[in-house]
Amino acid sequence: MSNETLTLPDYANGVTLCLEELLAYKQQAVRWLPPAKSLWATVLGQHQSRQLGRGMDFAEVRQYQAGDDIRSIDWRVTARTGKPHTKLFTEEKEKPVMLYIDLTRSLFFGSTYLLKSVQLAHMASLLAWLSLAQKDRIGAVIDTGDALLELRPSNRNQGPLGIIQQLITVHNQRLEQPHHQAPISFERALTTLNRLCPKGSEIILLSDFTRFEPQHDALIGQLRQHNRVRMVQFWDPLEHGTTNFRGVEQVSDSFTTQWLDFASKQTRTVLANSFQARQDALKSTALSHGVSFSAISSASPLLQQLFG
Repeated sequence: MSNETLTLPDYANGVTLCLEELLAYKQQAVRWLPPAKSLWATVLGQHQSRQLGRGMDFAEVRQYQAGDDIRSIDWRVTARTGKPHTKLFTEEKEKPVMLYIDLTRSLFFGSTYLLKSVQLAHMASLLAWLSLAQKDRIGAVIDTGDALLELRPSNRNQGPLGIIQQLITVHNQRLEQPHHQAPISFERALTTLNRLCPKGSEIILLSDFTRFEPQHDALIGQLRQHNRVRMVQFWDPLEHGTTNFRGVEQVSDSFTTQWLDFASKQTRTVLANSFQARQDALKSTALSHGVSFSAISSASPLLQQLFG
């Protein structure tokens, strides 16, 4: 994959983060406000949803009136009273949106255009500003690998700004002082989200999910029980063997180092098969719990991928 014709977003260099780079997404959020189609409909290639996670809250039950939708009849109350009753709903006006932002070492990689961590930060900024524009409260859990930084949901400008400023600080510190010890487990991150998020939250997991294991499946189920959950994976073409490079290169995951021969079709095939197996496992987990799954590449601009 070539990035010769690609231009970096305004203020971006593809490696470090700056405030202007992420503030730019505030203006982009209006593209997905009603009556425009939702961001998630765009990401998932669907068009039926018109808002970001907007739903209806149950309000009360009253006796049926002419013109009421028969699909809203409360059959339990109807049976108990002997008279038809209807459920009334009000549009959900505000909900907590919680971002899980993965800034562990595997995200600090990019072979062609941006680091995966930079692309993830761009998506996090867009989601934060969109949540604010829709009058939802936005918070985050930032996983540094060493600790989980909790930012409680806020419905004011300070919500997105607090997330962005913390994201920039942590990201750039990680670049300057990379950590080589094993990161805290993905299980701890999911457990923290379960504890922190009130029922009815929109929980968006932004990660490459390299630390996700089968035993974490049950924790996804717990999150999904009372919340809407979305998984957004960030990936780089080199992770599945897509590269124009045809030489031998030393690669490392901070613990082990090995040489890979990218001139070998077998090497590229092994990488592709390994990547696809992980993709299939993640999609299977998402499907089994009714969780939406989407993937964002680090090899082209975020907005270009969203707009096609």
